[in-house]
Amino acid sequence: MEDGVPATGRMLSDGWRMVLTPAGAASDPAALAPLSGFVDAPVPGTVAGALERAGRFDRAAPEPLDHLDAWYVLDLAGEAPGEAVLHFEGLATIAEVWWNGARALTSDSMFVRHALPVTLTGDDRLALCFRALKPLLEKRGPRARWRPQMITPQGLRLVRTTLLGRMPGWCPEVHAAGPWRPVRLARPAPALPADVRIAARLEEDGTGRLDVRFTLDGALPPAVECAGVAVVAVSDGAGGFTASLAIPDVAAWWPRSHGVPALHDVHLVVDGVRHRLGRTGFRRIGIDRGADGRDFELSVNGTKIFCRGAVWTNADIVDLPGSRARYEPLLRLAADANMNMLRIGGTMTYETPDFFALCDEMGLMVWQDFQFANFDYPANDAAFVENVRREVAQFLDAAAASPSLAVLCGGSEIDQQAAMLGLPESARSGPLTREILPALVSARRPDVPYVENSPSGGAMPFSPDAGVTHYYGVGAYCRPLEDARRAGVRFAAECLAFANVPERETLDAHLPVPAVHDPRWKARVPRDRGASWDFEDVRDHYLGLLYDEDPARLRREDPARYLDLSRAAVGEAMEATFSEWRRPQSPCNGALAWTFQDLLPGAGWGIVDATGLPKSAWHALRRAFRPVQLALSDEGTNGLDIHVINDGAQERCLTLELSCLRHGRQPVVSGRKELALAPHSAETLPATDLFGAFFDTTYAFRFGPPAHDVTAGRLVDAQGTVVAEAFHFPRGRSKALFPAALSAALRQDGEGWLLDLSADRFAQSVAIEAEGFLPSDNWFHLAPGGVKTVRLAARAGTDPAVRPAGEVRAIGAEAVVSF
Repeated sequence: MEDGVPATGRMLSDGWRMVLTPAGAASDPAALAPLSGFVDAPVPGTVAGALERAGRFDRAAPEPLDHLDAWYVLDLAGEAPGEAVLHFEGLATIAEVWWNGARALTSDSMFVRHALPVTLTGDDRLALCFRALKPLLEKRGPRARWRPQMITPQGLRLVRTTLLGRMPGWCPEVHAAGPWRPVRLARPAPALPADVRIAARLEEDGTGRLDVRFTLDGALPPAVECAGVAVVAVSDGAGGFTASLAIPDVAAWWPRSHGVPALHDVHLVVDGVRHRLGRTGFRRIGIDRGADGRDFELSVNGTKIFCRGAVWTNADIVDLPGSRARYEPLLRLAADANMNMLRIGGTMTYETPDFFALCDEMGLMVWQDFQFANFDYPANDAAFVENVRREVAQFLDAAAASPSLAVLCGGSEIDQQAAMLGLPESARSGPLTREILPALVSARRPDVPYVENSPSGGAMPFSPDAGVTHYYGVGAYCRPLEDARRAGVRFAAECLAFANVPERETLDAHLPVPAVHDPRWKARVPRDRGASWDFEDVRDHYLGLLYDEDPARLRREDPARYLDLSRAAVGEAMEATFSEWRRPQSPCNGALAWTFQDLLPGAGWGIVDATGLPKSAWHALRRAFRPVQLALSDEGTNGLDIHVINDGAQERCLTLELSCLRHGRQPVVSGRKELALAPHSAETLPATDLFGAFFDTTYAFRFGPPAHDVTAGRLVDAQGTVVAEAFHFPRGRSKALFPAALSAALRQDGEGWLLDLSADRFAQSVAIEAEGFLPSDNWFHLAPGGVKTVRLAARAGTDPAVRPAGEVRAIGAEAVVSF
């Protein structure tokens, strides 16, 4: 859907040819005639993508493209003559459209769509020129009040284009250029509705309110239908129609963690013929800032939501794809990891209606930053502001029916950047995020809360104990795990950045070099520009902290163990931090990990690697994000607290079991308790409630030598299925490493392959490798005395009937087990 119009006509995807020229060398398409070096160019696509397919571009060592013009040419021979409209859904970035040798349109924003009426003759030529951006970036503009260090060059603040590829150390320096969104040829279709806009909201009494607006030529007033309710649209006498529906007790849309993301088709009935206008959901979203204005609590349909997920990057930094086929595998991983929110930061791009449709279906809320970050933008420049108004209006109109759009934000780290450079609040404020953007949101998506900037809300914009923060106390700043509590985080729109090591399968296939010590490895490790450290140093800090190992020595003497401890350390840090934040007493209302996916194979920020394979961090967060969750917290001399959480919409009757183990296998004390967890509830109880007497579970009193090394807790349902597990290490993880003997047995049921695992004593960070298969859990702890069953799901390209083969290992285990 484009500007509220159902996509009709023919996609102009094939037959394009592309050639590069020096900047300004070809003034019009006629100048291309003597040139050679044309390559096939898919559309939608990018210049870098076309060159990569021709073997002329390497995303791992990208060459700059900003100094070149790129020409795309398409011959439209054989089209029936007549009137038509060319739709350009995204042209990056300084673009000219030439129709039969004449320039017909210009665009200076990557984020604005265009519709160009044309007359087809049956022998037409369409040419697109993407002018070199470098000369424009070198021009001087209005003086900026501050200059960010992260993004280069500074001239980018004057141009409406993505900042992906413009942050040295963060991602490959791949410059976006080309028709990155579809080009479509449409014929007039008066019998079909146009200019469609759907707006849905949920009233407090459970009534769904639906407002539909459209234009339609030559028809009697049609009927609009949704969820069993129909009304006749009202004509304005000029081809426009409106309809308002009230749907009592409508099935509401919920985030996946808290209910069912119910969606409803909207139909138009014209002369007895039904046309599908779109799909929408009914929900009510609000933000509670608390009595003192310092809180940030998101509620959906009147229920508080703990938001958890990750910051979305892009499905492919070269192609910048926007199709359902490219999004779905990744968004399915987000849903399977029990996420309920993704954030699109201001350094990324706007995603397509296909992205939002999938998020609607999967119950994934979207925090959408408008595409502004770090810079002092020229909000007093009339032409710049007009581009901004067009891009924002078009984006909001395209997502008008989407219930997953949950938060709209003015941008990323604009206020933070200025504040960190020492500017007072009066000097860093401006009309862009405080006046222009909120007015557009209010006019087009009043059902979506607006946040001025991310981060914002405290004495300093980045203060973690107020409003929205970007929290890296645990992570980049190498604070102890306890800092997650000490910081008083209210809502972390991004957090927990580590250089997450991929699985061996990805490294062997795409980066078969010595870890850390090879420059090709180090080139894939993210770092802040100008910093003397990178995010591998951050990960090494937590490896040493959690396992009492010297990372530098370990990676020299035992690189395989170093990589396994690296994978384990990031997972443990993430799981422990979210356990802290999700306990009922925590002031935290949500946190999103930085980032969802790597842009190149290697130890990047992503919890999913560049091939689409989850890393250890994904599995850890999948456990930490469970809707029904168990967490243990060390309260010192107050003992061990047990936190049980039920985010779901149904009551859960469960058995809570807790056991303290000596030498990883001997129960010293244990207990159990039956629980009935109400919907959307959480409760806390002390471990002594299960034991019935005092026991030093946290080893806080130190009356003699420690009696146990690890405490294992679990929630079990009526069918005997373990719903959630949690572990506590009174003396640290390094004191609970044992030479466990693992066993693994593969079997098959009606749905596929299962791996039954057991251990004779407690085993830390059990890892399963089965090429072509994805384990339902991985890098988990395994307590003795039971069997843990892990499903092995065939990945894309793997025959599910093929018997999996692989191995199981654990940190400290006496041997690797094959199956």
